[in-house]
Amino acid sequence: MSNLKPLKSALVWLAVLLGVAFAMPNFLTKEWADALPSWLPHRQVALGLDLQGGSHFMLQASREDILAERLEAVTNDVGKALRDADIAYIGLSGAAQLISLRVRDRAKLPAARAALAPLMTPVETGGLVNDEVTELAFDGAEEDELVRLRLSDDGIDYRMSQALGLAMDVVRRRIAEVGVAEPLIQRRGGDRLIVQVPGLADPQRLKDLLSQRARVSLQMLNTAVPVEQAIDAQPPAGSEVLYSFDDPPVPYLVEKTPLLSGEDFAGAQPEIDAASAEASVAIKLTPAATGRVVALQATGADQKVAIILDDQVVATPKLGDAVKGDTAIIAADLPEEGAGDLAALVRTGPLPATLTVVEERTVGPGVGDDAIGDGLKAGFIAAIAVAASMVFFYGVFGIFAVAALAVNLILIIAVLSLTGATLTLPGIAAIILTIGVAVDSNVLIYERIREEARGGQPLVQSVNKGFARAFSSLFDANLTMLIAGAILFYLGSGPVRGFAVTLAIGSVTTLFTAYTVTRRIAKAWLRGWKAQHLPKGIRTGRFSDLDIRFMAIRNPVFIVMAALSVASVVLLASLGLNLGVDFKGGSIIELEGKAGNVDIADLRVRLDELNLGEVQVQHLGSGNDVLVRVPSQEAGDNAEQTAIGVIRAELSDEYAFKRVEVVGPVVSGELTRAGTIGLAVSFAAILLYVWLRFEWRFALGAIVATLHDVLLTIGFLVVTGIEFNLGSIAAVLTIVGYSLNDTVVIYDRIRENLSRYKRMPLSVLIDASINQTLSRTILTALTTGLALAALYLFGGGVIRSFSVTLLFGVIVGTISSIYIAGPILILFRKRTDHFQGGENASGPGAGAAQTTKGSV
Repeated sequence: MSNLKPLKSALVWLAVLLGVAFAMPNFLTKEWADALPSWLPHRQVALGLDLQGGSHFMLQASREDILAERLEAVTNDVGKALRDADIAYIGLSGAAQLISLRVRDRAKLPAARAALAPLMTPVETGGLVNDEVTELAFDGAEEDELVRLRLSDDGIDYRMSQALGLAMDVVRRRIAEVGVAEPLIQRRGGDRLIVQVPGLADPQRLKDLLSQRARVSLQMLNTAVPVEQAIDAQPPAGSEVLYSFDDPPVPYLVEKTPLLSGEDFAGAQPEIDAASAEASVAIKLTPAATGRVVALQATGADQKVAIILDDQVVATPKLGDAVKGDTAIIAADLPEEGAGDLAALVRTGPLPATLTVVEERTVGPGVGDDAIGDGLKAGFIAAIAVAASMVFFYGVFGIFAVAALAVNLILIIAVLSLTGATLTLPGIAAIILTIGVAVDSNVLIYERIREEARGGQPLVQSVNKGFARAFSSLFDANLTMLIAGAILFYLGSGPVRGFAVTLAIGSVTTLFTAYTVTRRIAKAWLRGWKAQHLPKGIRTGRFSDLDIRFMAIRNPVFIVMAALSVASVVLLASLGLNLGVDFKGGSIIELEGKAGNVDIADLRVRLDELNLGEVQVQHLGSGNDVLVRVPSQEAGDNAEQTAIGVIRAELSDEYAFKRVEVVGPVVSGELTRAGTIGLAVSFAAILLYVWLRFEWRFALGAIVATLHDVLLTIGFLVVTGIEFNLGSIAAVLTIVGYSLNDTVVIYDRIRENLSRYKRMPLSVLIDASINQTLSRTILTALTTGLALAALYLFGGGVIRSFSVTLLFGVIVGTISSIYIAGPILILFRKRTDHFQGGENASGPGAGAAQTTKGSV
């Protein structure tokens, strides 16, 4: 194996060198990065919309639109098939997914079913034809002359999938119309699209463009019967009644078959009349469509035609005025901007189904710049504080830890650049948290080295044994964080995913740098300085020399902690959490007064007049920044967007919209379920690992301690009224990982001492184990607390509640790893077979306790 050591070292330093190469473009300007030689990496970390500004939309396609169109199309196909087979029928109608009719001659019922059989086409799934599933099938047995057919769910799902694919192309073209390059458009589930548009200046205009199907057509007016008669009785065959945009709407009887529709349009441009300043839209027609209209005009150019937009009548001009040569003209008192948007909709083509914005998260570019600045400031201060702490407590070994931490951060940036993962504001928070938690790995190793050296072994052997014995705890701690990150990513969305990705990457790079990079730096120092003893700068021995009897007061502390947990449950049940828009729906708007300080009272009055419910307004930081909370409108997802549109129209002249978050009722319900499941699954997965890694008593202690930390954190959120949102889910799961990390380290030492000191009373052994790891416990809590304090003080208002929640969880997790996890082992009599005379026995057990002090 010794022959492989140079190769291992070479691979480690090669990985570090590659990390530096992939991270280097991020420390250069875009121009300098592009100027690097072609053989060097050029990719920079992709910034999330919360850091660069832009909009995130979740669009839901209307299943009802697809079903209605398929029902109409199939109903027409059924009628045509029976007519072609010369089979008379009556009462052909469709409702929901059911189509029914009666065959006039019962004797022809088998022939009717045979004529309809070719319509039972197989559904294509995954690019293959599935002969077992058809889009249309007979429903029920024969009953007299009645024939029933049903559209299958699989068939509608297939049509939805097709529609979503077409919608992606239309959405991409419409985004291009607003001048934004490189949008991200992804499918989510069976009926949704995720659209992320960086640098979007006017999100409202884009939402207006995306929410219209834009089915434009010219349909001839039917003047055979008065429209009132068609409404009271039934429209003539081939006709329908449509209404105008007027208030009140005006009914018109129009032919169903359009004269001109989307496939007849070759282009569209807005036109402005210089004399009247009125805008219109000129639509270029295809040659075939032009010929068809010219032929019709020759028979009667004075016939009236209805211009239809999404089943509503825009105007009813004469045919000769509506189409001139090869150009159709839409003139309906349009404003200039409206004409431009309508022309854009015609050019990009109609959507196959209505898209509803069910979630919106918009961030202005200025907010992103501020977030990056705040994040860098918080990260720099956290790094300085942590580095100073490590150097103070460990001297030259602390310098090694700082070097490993720098490599760790470089590797995180390199992996983000290499994989194309997006760095978000919560991701910056995860990096800052990693700064604090990553130091724990070095502390674990250094404390092991210090203990081995105090046993009288040569320093080289102490270093080797310290790294080897610390690896188990090191691996356990980082694996629990990786499990939490992986589950958060799988079940989370948006900001939570950004946090999860960075947290997971940080757990892997921390394990690599702490165990391999730090080890090689330490060995290089040993070879260079020929050191025989630990550096004098190590000051952590004073913690383990304290010999605190923690278990002597375990019962009163345990009772107090249990009472706090019960109180948290009572508070949660009686007061409840202050749920954010992520979980109860509604909107959050961050406004900046263009004229300076905002008059809160005036703003409240203006918003109250909009009748949007109990709108909350509060100052945010400076006097010209305010936060507006709009409650859920409880009338569907469109109502949420309507509320935002009304507020924009009222305030856009005087206020800049820095940040907008809108979550509809459908998405808020899904986020609630996903958040609950995410917490439960993460909790179960991590605890299952602890169970397998140790045994059931240890696992039970970890479960109780971690559950206590979660309950107290939730109680803290209830008491403080901090908004519970997606970031809170990430914070709680991080606390779970941190608490288990702390508990696992102590349990590792307890398990080691259990095998070493067979007859020591358990309470004494637990005290000895906690004292042996006390240096690590205090330093990890200190460095993590420093990082989170920097995040709270300098990280900006958006992540302040996130960081203070984590800070509280770190304090509670540190206490519970001592006063909850330890007493649980005593409660369940971990070593009853070895107890001689009870826990207060003297003799060999007590002597062993003294031996462990400072030398284990």
